[in-house]
Amino acid sequence: MIPLSSLRIGPAAELAPGVQSGIDKRPAGRVLLLGPTGFAGDEQADLRRHGGPEKAVHHYDAGHYPVWRAELGDLPALRPGGFGENLSTLGLSESDVAVGDVFRLGSALIEVSQARQPCWKLNLRFDRRDMARLVQQTGRSGWYYRVLEPGEVAPDDALALVERRAPDWTLTRLHRVLYIDRQNRAELQAMASLAPLSPSWRDLAARRLDSGRVEDWQPRLDG
Repeated sequence: MIPLSSLRIGPAAELAPGVQSGIDKRPAGRVLLLGPTGFAGDEQADLRRHGGPEKAVHHYDAGHYPVWRAELGDLPALRPGGFGENLSTLGLSESDVAVGDVFRLGSALIEVSQARQPCWKLNLRFDRRDMARLVQQTGRSGWYYRVLEPGEVAPDDALALVERRAPDWTLTRLHRVLYIDRQNRAELQAMASLAPLSPSWRDLAARRLDSGRVEDWQPRLDG
């Protein structure tokens, strides 16, 4: 059992002039209904890239925050909630969690669908032009869940592991395939056929296999 350190939701709001974002999540302080597309009262500004059934809940390892502060200094946003997470815990990281891991949380059942792919709005959030790139380079990205069974979640609930559908496919391994060993065809083929992985990431691996090229990251990372 991994107890929640924080349960957070928030509305979409202006992150910078003309830029809307739902990244500013605040402690819920009450029981929340978790449905197929996320928590009641939670919002995302760009539903094309954020939210939806495959990104219903965002989880971030609270243990990453002291590491970031040691590296970057005491930036105001380097606090729980800084990365726009709905859930934070201590004791689960990208090297522990695998695609297809199923957890009971309150009365809801959730499944890891993919890691977070950082975008340029993190640069605005942290007032660093390279923040999205740093998240990608370090692999300290957090991850998303799909909701298998809706239910209620309280701030003092805990994650209980129910099933591991692809335990070899940790988020750290995914990170290596996507960003380090980027043309490893055997790994890309395995990723493209990984059933618990979100369809968009399976398609990404398939496109890389077909084209023989790595996609351009600059628009996503730099805006």
